[in-house]
Amino acid sequence: MLTDIPAMFIADARGIDFLNSIATPVDDPVDWIGDGHGLVSWLRQAALVPEAQLRDVAERAMPGELDRLAEQARDLREWFRRFVKSRMGAPLDAGALQELAPLTRLLERDEAYQRLVLRDGGELALETARRWRSPESLLIPIGVALARVVVDEDFTHVKACEGSDCTLMFADHTRGRARRWCSMGVCGNRAKVAAHRSRRRAHRE
Repeated sequence: MLTDIPAMFIADARGIDFLNSIATPVDDPVDWIGDGHGLVSWLRQAALVPEAQLRDVAERAMPGELDRLAEQARDLREWFRRFVKSRMGAPLDAGALQELAPLTRLLERDEAYQRLVLRDGGELALETARRWRSPESLLIPIGVALARVVVDEDFTHVKACEGSDCTLMFADHTRGRARRWCSMGVCGNRAKVAAHRSRRRAHRE
């Protein structure tokens, strides 16, 4: 399922943006990874896979292979959504590690390695590279993004948008941790309009 609507990156954490790859930006639900082409497009927009490698893996994929991969990605998304929803609002504890076993198994499939490279200016540097042997390797950077949520984010400040019927989530990095909406331009404004109408009705009564 292809969509012309750009993917949404409002979470301040790429792993949570992955959870937001299904949403209702206007009237109808949109799943940006509804099929293999959608998954490749979302990875490109998220900048999780280098463009050349992403194009190469997509071109080498067998018929139906990317669609099956997208199904795995959706399963991963819903599994991690359940984990986040059950844990948000409080710091993670040691018990979370057992719940995260599926993510650990995914990360163990990584074919990352270190290599020396020459930077601009002639300086040598050590960087992490990755072998992209099969379409399944495209799940690895998603897994890394999810792991980053686990280790980098304080789950006390991982929130769901308070907008009516909104399913988007985010990591609240604002000063005072006062963020309530996925976007002030969408759900925030809707809430303001609804509150204004409610006050006008109350005033008339």
